[in-house]
Order: sequence, then C-alpha cells, then structure tokens
Amino acid sequence: MKTTAFLSIILITVSSCFAVNTPTSTAEPISHEIWNGLLKKHVDTKGFVNYAGFKKDQVELKKYLVLLESNAPGDKWSKEEKLAYWINAYNAFTIQLILDNLTHKIKSIKDIGDKIKIPFVNTPWDVKFINISGKKMDLNNIEHGIIRKTFNEPRIHFALVCAAKSCPPLRNEAFVAEKLNQQLDDQGIDFINDSYKNQVSTKTVKISNIFNWYGSDFKEKMPVIDWLNKYAKVKANKDADVSYLDYNWELNGKY
Repeated sequence: MKTTAFLSIILITVSSCFAVNTPTSTAEPISHEIWNGLLKKHVDTKGFVNYAGFKKDQVELKKYLVLLESNAPGDKWSKEEKLAYWINAYNAFTIQLILDNLTHKIKSIKDIGDKIKIPFVNTPWDVKFINISGKKMDLNNIEHGIIRKTFNEPRIHFALVCAAKSCPPLRNEAFVAEKLNQQLDDQGIDFINDSYKNQVSTKTVKISNIFNWYGSDFKEKMPVIDWLNKYAKVKANKDADVSYLDYNWELNGKY
C-alpha cells in the first residue's frame, strides 16, 4: 500500500516532470494501415500479443516507426488525428522496446535495463530510443509530457498498453481519427468488464491500480464509480467499497 500511495503522489505531478516540446512537422496526417495490419496479424481479440510474430515482421514494423518518426502531427491536424497518432506511437514503440530486448528472455517490461531502477530516471519508460522529427524521446515523454498534458482525455488509460498482463488489452486495430471516440469507449468496456483486471459488483469494487495511479485524471471529469458505471455490465452503488487489485507486470503475450 505504501508503494502504491508513493506512486500515486508522484504521478500527480509527473506530467510536468516529463514536459517536452511536442515535435511538429508540416506533414499531412499519416495512414496507420501498416500498424493496423500488424495488429490484426499478431494480436488476438483479447489483446494477447504474439511478439515472435512481430519479430518476424520487423521490417514492416520498422517501416511504420519510421513513418511516425518522420511525420509528427502538424498544426492543421485535428485533435483526433493527433491523439490517434500519439496513442499508436506509444503502443508501437512499446512493442519495439520489447522486441529489442527479447534476447534477454525477459518475463516483464520491468526486466529491461539496470537491475536497480530509479523511478523516472532509468526505468524502461526512460529509455530514449524514439526520435520524432529529430527530438530524442522516451515512452514517458509521450504519455506524460504529451498525451496527458495536452489532451485532457482520461480514456487514454484504456488505450495505452505497457506490455503487461494487467494493462488494458492491446487493441487489434489501429486507432484512427474518424473512429477514435468509439474506439476509446470500446476499450473502456473491454477493460472494465475483464474480471482479471476489474471486479465490479453493487456493493464492492476491486479495480485496477490504473484508477489509483491516475485518479486525478479520471476525477477531473467525474468520480471513479461513475467511470465504472459508464462501462460496467454490473453497476456499483455510489457508496460501494473500493479497493485496488495487485498489478501483474508479466508480459501480455508470448515470444
């Protein structure tokens, strides 16, 4: 509990810690068709990832990552086009980070890097292996410095996937501007109604620590119970007892 509370306090201010000048370009909105094809091929409907399959399709994945790195969102892009770009970028670069480290037989993304890790200093999310429009970045920069800071959209926590079993399912299609609102709602439905990750009943809810770590993001829009009831098949009472499930950091797939 002490660890969870500590992380929650840190995450309240983390977006400012990872503030970054958001890369821009004059490019037109890109197609996410390459990423869409890879997801349909190597991710099942439950979000289980075939990392070995991605490894075999490394050339195609690299082609998509280069497309992302060379075409940062421009001022004329819509909010939806920008957000879809950054969600896809986070998820695609996370896959690449795992692939870069499969030779070490990792069981968790947290196995990547130094054995002794300092939060927000040398964790896997602090590896600056991303280069968008000439700006060296890490996954924390994308999530906290750009997405959370810019978009004020709590549902991104149903869509960003850090390669762990307790994460929301990796969607087996790319996020696209024209369907983004429905896709984010679909992610909420799938995540909250997965009893491994969230357990909702009328009087008691045991929910993902995502709602704890990012509680301020959710509560800015509405109480967490309201978020659960927006998507859960079983509705919780307003005074339901709330607790948080342990987070399983094992890989959300096989290699």
